[in-house]
Formats: sequence, structure tokens, C-alpha cells
Amino acid sequence: MRSQGLVCVVSLLLLFGFTGVAQTDLPPKKSYTTDRIQSEIVIDGLLDDAAWDQVEWGGDFVGHRPEYNIEPSQKTQFKILYDAKFLYVGIRAFDTEPEKIVKRMSRRDGFDGDFVEINIDSYNDKRTAFSFTASVSGVKGDEYVSNNGDNWDSTWDPIWYLKTSIDDEGWIAEFKIPLSQLRFANKENHTWGIQFTRRLFREEARSTWQPVDPNAPGWVHLFGELKGIKGIKPQKQLEIQPYVLASLEKYPKEEENPFRDTGKEYKGNVGLDAKIGITSDITLDLTFNPDFGQVDADPSTVNLSAFQLFFQERRPFFLEGSSLLNFRTSGGPNNLFYSRRVGGRPPGHPEDIEYIDKPDQTRIIGAAKITGKNAKGFSWGLLESVTNREHADVVYTNGNRGEEVVSPYTNYLVARAQQDIDGGKTVVGALATHVQRFDNRGNGLEYLHDNATSAGIDLDHNFKDRKYGMEFRVMFSQVEGTQGAIYKTQTASQRFFQRPNNNYKEVDSTRTSLTGSAATFAFGKRSGNWRWTFGSNYKSPELVLNDAGFLRQTDDINNWFWTQYRIPKVTKMFRWQNYNVYAEYNNDFGGAITNRGVNFNMNWEFINYWGFGQGVWIGGKRASNADLRGGPSIKYPGNVNYWYWIGSNSRKKVRVSFNNWFNWGNNDFSKSSGISLNVDIRPVDAMQISISPNINWNRDDLQYISEAELNGEPKYILGRVEQETYSMSVRANYNLTPNLTLEFWGQPFIASGVYSMFKKVNEPNSESYNSRFTMFSDSEVVFNQAEEQYEVYESGASTPDYTFSNPNFNIVQFRSNFVMRWEYIPGSTLFLVWANNGSYFDQSTQNSFSDLSSRLSGLTGNNTFLIKYTYRFIL
Repeated sequence: MRSQGLVCVVSLLLLFGFTGVAQTDLPPKKSYTTDRIQSEIVIDGLLDDAAWDQVEWGGDFVGHRPEYNIEPSQKTQFKILYDAKFLYVGIRAFDTEPEKIVKRMSRRDGFDGDFVEINIDSYNDKRTAFSFTASVSGVKGDEYVSNNGDNWDSTWDPIWYLKTSIDDEGWIAEFKIPLSQLRFANKENHTWGIQFTRRLFREEARSTWQPVDPNAPGWVHLFGELKGIKGIKPQKQLEIQPYVLASLEKYPKEEENPFRDTGKEYKGNVGLDAKIGITSDITLDLTFNPDFGQVDADPSTVNLSAFQLFFQERRPFFLEGSSLLNFRTSGGPNNLFYSRRVGGRPPGHPEDIEYIDKPDQTRIIGAAKITGKNAKGFSWGLLESVTNREHADVVYTNGNRGEEVVSPYTNYLVARAQQDIDGGKTVVGALATHVQRFDNRGNGLEYLHDNATSAGIDLDHNFKDRKYGMEFRVMFSQVEGTQGAIYKTQTASQRFFQRPNNNYKEVDSTRTSLTGSAATFAFGKRSGNWRWTFGSNYKSPELVLNDAGFLRQTDDINNWFWTQYRIPKVTKMFRWQNYNVYAEYNNDFGGAITNRGVNFNMNWEFINYWGFGQGVWIGGKRASNADLRGGPSIKYPGNVNYWYWIGSNSRKKVRVSFNNWFNWGNNDFSKSSGISLNVDIRPVDAMQISISPNINWNRDDLQYISEAELNGEPKYILGRVEQETYSMSVRANYNLTPNLTLEFWGQPFIASGVYSMFKKVNEPNSESYNSRFTMFSDSEVVFNQAEEQYEVYESGASTPDYTFSNPNFNIVQFRSNFVMRWEYIPGSTLFLVWANNGSYFDQSTQNSFSDLSSRLSGLTGNNTFLIKYTYRFIL
């Protein structure tokens, strides 16, 4: 059936695929010639320095969005100069109605209001660029552009200088960019790729200097050219940024707990970050004893599945340049490298203890990141990090005190290389990871792998003027450890080799290593109004990535097809439109269908700048190899999911978006729905308030609860769960200046789950839905309130045959961060932080929204007050 599906897809492509909308001829490349000056220009946002008269104005911008290749409503001009140390850019953004210029402020990389931007491909490799953005209010934005415009990394924060001003003709932006922040070849004469973009916020329109059709594939290779740069030398960069930190943590007193009997704890810390330009092509980033106390906490969530949750990386050291170390194994978050593995929560769990003082995070002793790229298109990166051997202070059940190891010394190594061929039309690369742990024994640490290695190669090839493209990735993994560690790996939720109906893999308790593989192939049309992609991916059952990477589940073969028809032009009703179809078919290595379905969706933006979209997913019958937590696979009926969204005019000071979704399971085995609302308010240009409430309802009649045993036979207990989740993210930012911001984030979170209609699994793979389980009667399942557990009298005996814990839950949490961030000079920052984390849990039936929400005001938890001072030395 898998091959028949692929034959169908290929036949459709052969019939229709190459008859798509023809790509228009590319416009000729523009060029601008700069000149060298002998002394620095004073950056004041006025462009009145006499040196600017040495060069002519560049201009003749054309429309990019929503209308391509039309004359913009407002004119834009620019000039470029340079000297031995800096590149100077002056942009004059004319405006016939300067009183309507939108001067919104935000924190760095906010990209709000009117702005102008220059992208610089200083290697002229036609794949990568450095982007510098200036908002009219003087807020900076900077991004590292890679993969020909597919990736824009806003965590790249170079040191550069900006001033803006407004006058009767419009507004001016004056840039001063140190050459040390760019990368270029060591040669006498240079030709760089450049592109200018202007955003006119009130019309939500963008214009560019070099015309680029929005339907064209890629971005960087279509830039115009900057000529006239001569005799400059690559600048070696040396920046050192030490920090000093002091904090006070307050928490509820626990008189009997010797580790929390004071209710407060003072801490101090010091560390160092450094950025060193080893050569013009190679940069070394170092961090010693880093601290990320100013970073937002993860959002609250409830996980009822068998799989790990994925949380976004938020730590600056690991965010910057992260696109280079990206190597996806398939769709979603699955990746060979997941940086949050470094410095995670200590995994050790000492036994026979009464009290424990355990670190929240494993301390990173130090980390180094080396990245480089040369003029021949070879780029590479190396990340090395060492985490500490962490200890927990404990009080044993016998009253004695001691210390237990809860995390071993661990070394993380990630290496990446890529080679551009034929101006970036073909890119071939490789990535490898290695994790080594030292003396990981005791407290459950013996179940960690001693060594874990993964590696892969990838190829991306474009042809027919980049109109079509294909990608190919292949990878492998190998882990080594004790027999117990590899046994745990085989029986973990990603694999469950022990499943009774798993007839192609079995658990081998004598193994001390495990080797797996994965591969992906995709081919598609990447430009024009009509685009499509089809592909296939597999992940072998033995694949193991979660030491350095992220992998939700293995044992999967996935075939998919996606097509889109887009209309980026303005019509009588719409500013843009797109229509999408997606279909996929998944099975495991035994041939069982684990997912299949088709999705139709469409999205529009109307002439009045409002947006609307809707879609439907129609899923077929499927099986899950994980939901019985090592038991047999279980079949599920199909389902239908429908969603829609509405968004108001994003240019207004109050904008609203609303999402609503519904899911119906066949045979009425499940039903769920949810709504989310986002209200974004701009009371003044310097303040932004976002309020995002979410409500989700879920009823699932086949929710896994527990496994028990009766007469040597396993019993898998399911039940109906009725779950309600309420959360609201509140974020407020106030800019006192472009470099001084007050930022608040808070999230109240309420979740409840009530279980009923308990049942045992009978024939989980029966074609008949009702034959897959047997309902327990009220007399067979009795709740023992004193023990907080359910007793099951399946055999009719006077004593329970087995028990399972009360699965009900009520969770109330509130997490917040308040940060004052002052970049008092470029690259040097003072942080004042207040972080709050309060929570409550019970299993009572007093779980209405009013019951639980009333507990928010009385939550107890930790309050952390922190001051962090950094200073960047540029040597």
C-alpha cells in the first residue's frame, strides 16, 4: 500500500507538476558604487556630514508586498561609505505625510512600526547575509540570514550604532557598522551582495531596492551588488563580557525541613562570556559558568501522553547561531541536536531520604562555540560544553545527613560542516554529536548512557533556476552503556520493544549498545503560484537521539504530499490568498497503520487588512504502539478536526485574533474543542500589552490510567477523562528609551481532570471498537478514600484483585518574570529581575473553574530577586 501511494503521487506530479505557472525572467541586478573616506562620520541621524557628498544617492525602490514591481507610494534613497574600520549607511525615507509616520517602540528585534533595513552578503556566497534594521523610533534589529533567506536568526546581536530623525520630508536613519561584525574575504577588491527593504507601516507595504518577486525561490541570491570597496582588511574581533550577579530567593518556611527552614537564601555568582575573532573567517564564542536568570520560565502544561514535551530554547548562548547546528530528522521538533539537553535538570533520584536540597539545573562549567566560513563557501561549527557533577544535600530516613551525586560530569560535542556548490544551488553537509558521561553510577545514573553518538549527512539541490529542489538526509545513532541502561532504552516510551504483539523487535537484556538509523527524501516545486512537495521518511526502531537531540518516537515510516496555490497579488477582495492540501500515511516497521489522513486549509487577508482562515483534517483508523505504555498496540477510530481563525487589522493600536477548533472521534470515543484569543494593545508608541487567554476542553474515553497484574496476566486500565484547561499569557513591554525597557510576563494556569467509566483492555486490535475493551461495573471498581486509590474486584472475591491510584488532578499555577533591561552602552547590560513561581495540586472533586481560580491569589511558591551586571570590553 505504501508503494501504491507513492506511485499515485508521482503520477499526479508527472501529469500536472511541470505545467505550473512559469517563472518570470529575473530583473537585471542593480549595482551601487561606494567610496572610501579618511575620517569617521559623526552618527547623529541628520546626514549633514560633508563626507556624504562623496557618493551619489541610490534609489528607485519598487514594490515587493502586497504588489510586486509597482512604484511605491513613498520614495526611498540611500548612500553607502566606508573606511578602514566601519561601513556607513544613510537612508532617507521620504514621506509626503510625515505626521502619519508610525513611531512604535519595542525591545531589540521587535520590528514594529516604520523601518528600513539593509542586508549585506559580504561573502557574496548568495546564501548568507547580515541584516541590520532601523525603526523610525531608533530601535535596532539585527539578524543572521542563512539558507538563502529561509532562516533569519534574530538572536545574533552584533555591536553597531544607529541614530534616526524625523523632518518635514520624512525620516532619516544613519548606520555605523563595524567591519569586525561582518565576515568577508581577504582580498583587494570586493563585490558584496546588498538589498534594502522599507516598510511603510500604515499601508502594510514593503518596497525593495533590488526587485524580488515574492514568488521567487530564495532571497539572498537575488540581491543587487555593492562595488567600490577596496583595500580593507578583515577585522579580528575580541570582546570579553564578564558578569556579576546577586540574588535573593524567598520561599515558604518548612520548619521540619533543614534545607528550607529559613524561608530565604542569598546567592552570588560571577562568570564570563567572550567572542574572539581567531581569523577573518573563524569566530570563537566562550562562556564560563553562565547564568540565565533573566530568561523567561517555560509555560505551564499538562502531559497525559507517553512522550516527552518539547520546550523552546531561551538561553542566549545557545540561541545565537543555532541555525547552523540544526539537523532535522523529520517534521516537528525531532532533531539530532537539542540544546536544552545541556544543563538540564539533574536526573539522579536518591532513595531512602526524608529531605533533599537538589539543584534545579545542572551547572554548565563552560562552553565553547567555534564557527567559520570561507570565501569558497565552506562553513562549519563546533560546540563543546561540559556540565558539572552535581550533588544534592540530603537527610536520610534514619535522620543522618549526607550528600548524593545526582548528575555526572558530562561532555557534549556537536560538529557541523556545509559546503556550498555552484553559488549555493547545491549544499552538502554533515553533523555529528557525541555525549560522554563520567562515573555515572548510583541513584539511577547507571541507567544513563556512557556514550551516545549520532551523525548524519544532508544534501539540498536546486535546479531549473531554483524552481525545483530536492533534499536528502541520512543519519545513524549509537548508544553504549550498562545492560540495565540499554534495557531501559529498549523499553522506553520511544520504542517499547516489549510490546506483546511486536513480532519484529524484541528486548535483549544482555545488550550493551544499540544502533539505529533514519533517512528523509523530499522533492518539490519551490517557486511560482503553485508549489508542491512529496517525500518519505523513516526512523528505525533502534534510533536513539535523546542524549544530545530530541526524538519523540521511533519505528515510523512516513509518506507525505503537500501542495499550495498562492495568490500574493491584491485583488478586489483580498490582499493575498493561499490554498493548501496535505496528506500523509504512517506505518511502523511491522506494517501497522499508525496515522493517515488528509488536510485542506485556506487563508486570506482582505482589503481591509483583516484575516481569515479555516481548515479540516480527516483522519482514518490508526494504531498506537505507545499508549498502553509497553502493552500491545491499540487501534483507534478515525477523527475529524475543524478549525478557523479571524484576525483584525494588525496596523491598529488594538488588534485581536481569535482561534477556535473542534475535534470529533468516530464511534464518539473522543471529543474536544478549544478557543484562544490574543489582544494586542498599543496605548502609546512606547508600550505594548498582549493578553492571550486559552480554554481547552477534552473528553477521551480511552485514556490510559495504569497497568496491573492478575494471575500473572497484565491488565491495562483505561478510563474516560474529562479535562478542562484554562491559561492566560500576559506580556507588557514599556520602552523608556530604545535601550531601556521594562518587561513583564505572567501566566496563570488552571487544569483539572476527572476520570470515570473505567475499563480494561481485551482485544486492542479488534476491528470492532466495542470488542477492544470491557467496561467495569460500579461494584467492580470501588474508591478507597483513605488510601486515595481505586480497588478492582474483577474476580468477585472479597478482597481486591488489584488497585490503581486516583488519577484525578487539579493543578493551579502562576509563573511570572519582571525584568528591567538597560543596555547602557552597546553590548553592556544591567538586569533587574523578579521571578515568581507558585503552584497548588490536589485530587478533590472541588474542581470547577471558580473553585480553582480562587486559589490563584493564595498560591505559595518561590520569589527570586536578582541583579545582574554585564560589561563588554572591546579589545
